[in-house]
Amino acid sequence: MTRLAALFAMLLSMTAPHAWAQETDMTEAVILDGRTADLAAFKWTHRPLIVFADSPFDPAFVQQMELIEEELDGLVERDVIVLVDTDPDARSALRQALHPRGFGFVLIGMDGGIKLRKPSPWTVREISRTIDKMPMRQREMRDSR
Repeated sequence: MTRLAALFAMLLSMTAPHAWAQETDMTEAVILDGRTADLAAFKWTHRPLIVFADSPFDPAFVQQMELIEEELDGLVERDVIVLVDTDPDARSALRQALHPRGFGFVLIGMDGGIKLRKPSPWTVREISRTIDKMPMRQREMRDSR
């Protein structure tokens, strides 16, 4: 079973918050259940990428998660944490704060501000380009040299 198929199987059988967090070889969960997430917990440490859909079977959601899965390392390198919310009935804090309509994703900067909002899937390369243009990311890249 592919990692993506396993991820969706866990999502469908989820009984507890964060039950389908995906562990990487970096021992850090990078894909989490967004229904109970608190954005304040990620301020100054991570760039949350919140993926919304009205159902885990939404074709745009499935495509976006496949795109993320294909290049997850590019997001990890940029300190991105992916929060997923496919349950509009749960009325999560993320949904109340960001008011999604159907499928969409929102990229939040380390400062807690909205940096990007898109109603259609994007590749990790496109998301990474947006992140790499941010002043804080530019500073991170300079400091790592």
